Amino acid sequence: QGIRARETLQKGLEKAIQEKLQNTQGKDYADALDILIESGKEHGKELTMQELKDGTLELIFAAYATTASASTSLIMQLLKHPRVLEKLREELRSKGILHNGCICEGSLRLDNINSLHYLDCVIKEVLRLFTPISGGYRTVLQTFELDGFQIPKGWSVMYSIRDTHDTAPVFKDVDVFDPDRFGQGRSEDKDGRFHYLPFGGGVRTCLGKHLAKLFLKALAIELASTSRFELATRTFPKITLVPVVHPVDGLKVKFFGLDSNQNEILTGTDAMLGATV
Repeated sequence: QGIRARETLQKGLEKAIQEKLQNTQGKDYADALDILIESGKEHGKELTMQELKDGTLELIFAAYATTASASTSLIMQLLKHPRVLEKLREELRSKGILHNGCICEGSLRLDNINSLHYLDCVIKEVLRLFTPISGGYRTVLQTFELDGFQIPKGWSVMYSIRDTHDTAPVFKDVDVFDPDRFGQGRSEDKDGRFHYLPFGGGVRTCLGKHLAKLFLKALAIELASTSRFELATRTFPKITLVPVVHPVDGLKVKFFGLDSNQNEILTGTDAMLGATV
């Protein structure tokens, strides 16, 4: 069933790629697929249709779906834990990023964002509890033994990120959302090499991990600084783990813009700004 679904996706992708290859004139922008197509030309070898389809599918899953999953999990946890959100706002104020209800102009620099230690803890905890991808595959390079079982060279093996996070002895109260576990006083992720691996491990760790974390931090800063938001349904949705962690029917949230005095910005009508995340 999964293979058939992949074939359906690749047929649609091939049609989109063909249209893009035939309509290259008059564009004043470049999207991810444009860049992928041009990347082969830079090295004197154009990518084949199959390579373009595989690359596009990889971008959709590994870049878009995973980031959307982590972003949704972040918003859900901020909704569930208002004290965490307020503590995040306090850090933004203390670092001069949030002042009188506004993001200070020029304050969102990379060095400023990297100095937000509590924000870093929040992102780490979201990725610990709600790692978008459940695990990864590797090929055994040399025969080894694990818990009395011999794993032969050449075998394909799967490691589980989610089970690792759930069973790692370094984490206390593993089911509790607790960003402070990554704070300087505890640093639960520092007690072993492979207890915490939301982006995988080894030489094939996720290439986009730094960009993904930066995106999540920027999103958290924007949410904490410029809006109030609340759940638009009576209860939080159920979570499914396949193909990535996500709410079954989406996470429905109402967002309210805030002015410089932290008052809600009233719209021209009574309709509230709603969205499904």
